Amino acid sequence: MSVRTRFAPSPTGFLHVGGLRTALYNYLFAKKHNGQFILRIEDTDQTRIVPGAVENLIETLKWAGIEFDEGPIKGGPFGPYIQSQRLELYHKHALELVEKGYAYYCFCSPERLEKMRQEQIRLKQPPRYDGTCRRLTPDEVKKKLDEGIPKTIRMKIPEWGELKFNDLIRGDVTINFKVLDDQILLKSDGFPTYHLAVVVDDHYMKISHVIRGEEWLPSTPKHILLYDYFQWEKPYFAHLPLLLNPDRTKLSKRQGDVAVEDYRAKGYLPEAVVNFIALLGWNPGDEREFFTIDELIKEFSLERVNKSGAVFDIKKLNWMNAHYIKNSDLDRITQLAIPFLKEKGYDVSNFQKVKIIVEAVRTHLEYLAQIVEHVDIFYADDIEIENGEAKEILKLDTTKLVFEKFIQKLQNLDSEIDREKFKVIAKEVQNETGIKGKNLFMPIRIALTGKTHGPELPLLVEYFGKEKLKQKLEKFLKT
Repeated sequence: MSVRTRFAPSPTGFLHVGGLRTALYNYLFAKKHNGQFILRIEDTDQTRIVPGAVENLIETLKWAGIEFDEGPIKGGPFGPYIQSQRLELYHKHALELVEKGYAYYCFCSPERLEKMRQEQIRLKQPPRYDGTCRRLTPDEVKKKLDEGIPKTIRMKIPEWGELKFNDLIRGDVTINFKVLDDQILLKSDGFPTYHLAVVVDDHYMKISHVIRGEEWLPSTPKHILLYDYFQWEKPYFAHLPLLLNPDRTKLSKRQGDVAVEDYRAKGYLPEAVVNFIALLGWNPGDEREFFTIDELIKEFSLERVNKSGAVFDIKKLNWMNAHYIKNSDLDRITQLAIPFLKEKGYDVSNFQKVKIIVEAVRTHLEYLAQIVEHVDIFYADDIEIENGEAKEILKLDTTKLVFEKFIQKLQNLDSEIDREKFKVIAKEVQNETGIKGKNLFMPIRIALTGKTHGPELPLLVEYFGKEKLKQKLEKFLKT
């Protein structure tokens, strides 16, 4: 069997982290089995469409390293891949179900349906359609059609019995038909509901595995019934566990960021986000925590996806992202950090200088937007001595000697200073004065930054350069 999976979001805004996990798992499963991953846009609810959302979805998937084989813009043999461009197909199949007796026209007004729903709530009954139009005679149906009364098409759920199916994550599931509603398949505006469109599209796009969120589990029996009504081969189903807040409520905006865009905007790296999201509900069966996308493809299996909800732990994401910031290519991290510095008005014209800053502070960053909290010492024209300890160190006789020796060495240096040359000079000063450790290095740090702690001193020296270092040391000798 050829494995074909799909991710089918609605273009109603930025991609949710739960949506990214669904896309990722579909992608990993397809690639693990040398299959195809399809992107389909489900825009049947025209009232909720957000302009630009499709482009943002595609861009976000690309950012995450998830490349679809077929979909909007890219095309493919089973397009179009946007549901609003496939209406004729849905109409045809909705009418086919009516003709076969598996669906019926419903002429109930929205007002009647709302009144019915409120009464059911009052009686503490589950809201569901009462079957009024299901009982209409063919003549009554024809009369209403001839009168042009607005109509929908509803599927007929069997009145008794139960449906059993196997979920690749949850095992055997049994649903009694009594709890299912006669679902609307085609709305009065001519657009299909999710339930009809998803089955028709998955069939025609030859989807072999439907991997989606747990919230769709109650709808799956309706979808299986539709496959049976059409006499189509059913795909395999797998329903992913919910994403939860730390208090184990359903992940929501009230307790933190839920859009992938929020994390992109703060400077989270795509490989960190993907690595973290992959582990929300799946585990490799050992203690490993860090995976490339290729390693995830190799290791992923639905058998290792949990049934219970997965907690979205922002502390773990921050820890993981910090690891990637610290260990990724420095040039790349610098390029990614520059917009955050630029936005705050810092000079980023000298890439090599900015690169030194990033190298010096990146071990303190959980995400790149935090860099602006750590760079004042590199950009400040005047420094302020931080505390009493720093002031006392500057008063030491050894400090004066260290400054004099360093100035002398810098004057004799016929090229720019870098971290390696600084280490050589420091060793020479130590040998010539006998001053070492804190008494040798702390005065230099204080002269450069006014602080007793901070980034590695050789990096600071390389950043400020020979002339600036000499000026700062001379300034303190005069005071």
